[in-house]
Amino acid sequence: MLWSLFWVNLLGTIYGYMWYGNQLVFTVRELSPAYLPFVPDSPTASLFFTLVLLFLLLDSYRGRAQHQAADWFRGCVEALAVITSFKYGIWAVSMIWAGAYQGDHVDWAGWMLTLSHLGMAAEVLLYMRLYTYRTLPIIIAGLWTLLNDFMDYTVGVYPWLPDELNDDLSMVAAFTVELSFVSIIIAFVMMKLRTILTKRQV
Repeated sequence: MLWSLFWVNLLGTIYGYMWYGNQLVFTVRELSPAYLPFVPDSPTASLFFTLVLLFLLLDSYRGRAQHQAADWFRGCVEALAVITSFKYGIWAVSMIWAGAYQGDHVDWAGWMLTLSHLGMAAEVLLYMRLYTYRTLPIIIAGLWTLLNDFMDYTVGVYPWLPDELNDDLSMVAAFTVELSFVSIIIAFVMMKLRTILTKRQV
């Protein structure tokens, strides 16, 4: 199961960066190459979870590493995976169907993106017991996520929207920031639940 999820997420991440190809080129030519890290939101979220799956696969072969620096890095990647995968999974589906509500046509690609992004949001919740992140990684991941929101809607590197939503940009921005806070809270609640479940098992 882990290997299957790893390859699905890895290939999905590669496809996601390709999907953003035109916007990446536009950002370099019209804005600044310095903004590139803030452009491909969903593929980067998927990349974080792909790394989490890699950590779990390595655990299955050689056991949990006890190196403090490695644990800190792993915790940050896990927190980033939970917050950004849940956030952008829900965000993308919301934007697709908000556009459809206003008249945008949802083709096969829209349905594919809907299913894949719902999967992104769900899969990070399924592995709650296996995460190792604590409070500091949540804070770091949360600050990065909010910085990404700031860059998206002040510089203008947010994911390209259906044309029907371009006149609703302020509402989209507000929804995005609210979803960031919801995702940060979910990561914190998951950490607390994991602690409770671990104590019960002991």
